Amino acid sequence: MKRPVVGIIGNQHLINDSYEVHAGGAMNSDAVANVARCLPLLIPADPRFVSVEELMETCDGFLLTGGRPNVHPEEYGEPATPAHGDFDRCRDAIALPLVRKCAEVGQPFFGVCRGFQEVAVAFGSTLHPEIRELPGRMNHRMPPDGTLEEKFALRHEVELTPGGRFASLLGAPKVLTNTLHGQGIATPGERVVIEGQAEDGTPEAIYIKDAPGFTLSVQWHPEYNAGNDPVSKPLFEAFGDACRAWAAGERPVEMRRSA
Repeated sequence: MKRPVVGIIGNQHLINDSYEVHAGGAMNSDAVANVARCLPLLIPADPRFVSVEELMETCDGFLLTGGRPNVHPEEYGEPATPAHGDFDRCRDAIALPLVRKCAEVGQPFFGVCRGFQEVAVAFGSTLHPEIRELPGRMNHRMPPDGTLEEKFALRHEVELTPGGRFASLLGAPKVLTNTLHGQGIATPGERVVIEGQAEDGTPEAIYIKDAPGFTLSVQWHPEYNAGNDPVSKPLFEAFGDACRAWAAGERPVEMRRSA
């Protein structure tokens, strides 16, 4: 049976400081192919090459991945400062309108780390440029040294809203996750529902209120060891199921009523 196509939103990189490429982590493709059981398709997130309409016609769902560049603060009404780090304005120009349109029609997307922040900003949230500098907050950034296993090690608990979407899917009131991010939600947008928080109050799991499709997004990196991790696996399986339903022509009730 033909697998649903998941567009993996990639990042821009320079090789040898001169050769421009679009890239995506192999672990993202692994999670999409082997846990979600979909066909991974790396997307060059640049409006010079693709449009939101073309992507939605080609793909059945989207994985909004992590990445070193941050969402530009102009997208949430603030000036850029050195604390905001690097940016990828081309990715902003594709990912933010893509998220809004998918949420409108019910096409599934799954936001991870920067992708979580893109989803939040697309629906009116603001971001802290460096949450570890806030009183009472922990350092959520990736450890600078060590092996890949040490960098992606499980580091803190996330408390989930009782009876919420994440708690129901994961079957637990708390889950243990990795953490590799510097920014975080400051003020959530009106439709951004926070269903998971770290021990220090940092938002970690969200969905979009009144969106008819799959809009779950997490601040951590579930693509690492996704086939074995008890938190990551059900998230990618549920995302894959949503993409299969979309590929089969099934549409959310809310969308069918408005059509």
